Amino acid sequence: MAGGAPRIDPVAFAGALIRCPSVTPEDAGALGLLEATLRPLGFACHRLRFEEAGTAPVDNLYARLGDGRPNFCFAGHTDVVPAGNVAAWQSDPFAGTVADGKLWGRGAADMKGAIAAFVAAAARYLDRHGRPPGAISLLITGDEEGPSINGTKKVLGWLAGRSEALDACIVGEPTNPEALGDMIKIGRRGSLHIRVIAHGTQGHTAYPHLADNPVHRLVRLLDHLVAAPLDFGTAHFQPTTLQVSTVDVGNPAGNVIPAEARAAFNIRFNDLHSSASLIAHVQAKIAAIGGRWTVEPMLTGESFLTPPGRLSDTIVGAVRRVTGREPELSTTGGTSDARFIKDHCQVAEFGLVGQTMHKVDEHAATSDIERLADIYLAVLEDWFRTNSAAPAAPA
Repeated sequence: MAGGAPRIDPVAFAGALIRCPSVTPEDAGALGLLEATLRPLGFACHRLRFEEAGTAPVDNLYARLGDGRPNFCFAGHTDVVPAGNVAAWQSDPFAGTVADGKLWGRGAADMKGAIAAFVAAAARYLDRHGRPPGAISLLITGDEEGPSINGTKKVLGWLAGRSEALDACIVGEPTNPEALGDMIKIGRRGSLHIRVIAHGTQGHTAYPHLADNPVHRLVRLLDHLVAAPLDFGTAHFQPTTLQVSTVDVGNPAGNVIPAEARAAFNIRFNDLHSSASLIAHVQAKIAAIGGRWTVEPMLTGESFLTPPGRLSDTIVGAVRRVTGREPELSTTGGTSDARFIKDHCQVAEFGLVGQTMHKVDEHAATSDIERLADIYLAVLEDWFRTNSAAPAAPA
C-alpha cells in the first residue's frame, strides 16, 4: 500500500553524510547514519566488515527492501579522499555547508550527494507505490577510494554465498562533465600497470665491453611500446593508450654503467584487449630485444561494456524527462566499482557533475542533487513497470 514513508531531503541528508569525515578507510559514522535512515523505510540492513592481511579492515553496508526479483541495486561508496590543504577551502570540508545554491564539502560530488539521492528516491517510491514488485537494494562500501580489496568485491562474494542475486545496478559516480544529464557510463576501459626491470652488469663507462648496459635495452623497449598505436578504438571505446609514468636508474655517478634500469607504464585498454593479451604483447617486445628482465604487472580492472539496452534505455528516459537533456553513452574515464559488479548483473553509472571531485572546495548544486533523486525515482518506476515479469539477465 502506498503512502506513509518518511520523506528524505536529499540535500540535508547529503550534508549529514559529509559531516561524517569518512576519509578512506575510516567510516566515521557514515554507514551508521545510512542504516538508521534506511531501517525505518523497511530495509533489512547488513553491516559487513572485511579485512585481509596487510590491509585495513573496512566496513560496508548492504540494505535490501523486498524479497523478490528483479533486485534493482544502487551502489556507491561513503569513503572519500583526504581534504588536502584545509586552509585553502572556503569552509570546513566536513561541515556540509549550503551556500550560493551549492552543497560544499568533501564527498558532495563524489559521492555522498548521489547516495543521499538513492535514499530519497527509494523513500519517494515507497510513498507513491508501496513495496516494489521485486526488491530495491543499496550496496555501499567504505573501500572505493582505497585499495578496493575489502569493499564491493567482497560484498558481492557474500551475496553470492547467500544465493542472492542482483539484476541491474546503477553506480552513483559523478559521470557528468558539465551538466546533470550529460553522460551515462555504460562501461570502462581496463587499466593495467606494468613495472619492468632491465638487468645488466655494472661497469665503467670507458670500458663498456666489460659491462652490460640495461638502460639501452630499456630505452629500446619503451620506444617500441609507444612507436605505434595499439588500436584505433571501437564503437563504444576510445583507442587504447600506453603512457610511461616513470623511468628510474638511481645512478649518482656519471662514469658508471648501472646494473639495473626500471620503468613503469600504464595501459588503459578497450574491449579489443585483455590484460593477458597486453602482458603477452609486452613480453614479446622484450623477447625481441633480449637480455634479462623482470616484469611485474598489476591489473586494476579489465575493460567491460554493458551494451545499450534495457538498463541504459531506462536511465536515458528518466534523464530526458527530468532534465530535458539527451545523455551520451560513454566509456571514458578511469575505473570504478562497476568493474566488479559487471560480473554479477548489468550495470551503468550515473551521478552528479564531476568537475570538483577530489578538489579543494568540492561541491554540488543543490538543484542537481534534488533532480538526481527525481531521476533515480523515475528509473525505479520505469524499471519495475517494465521489468517485473522477469529478472534482467546479466550483461
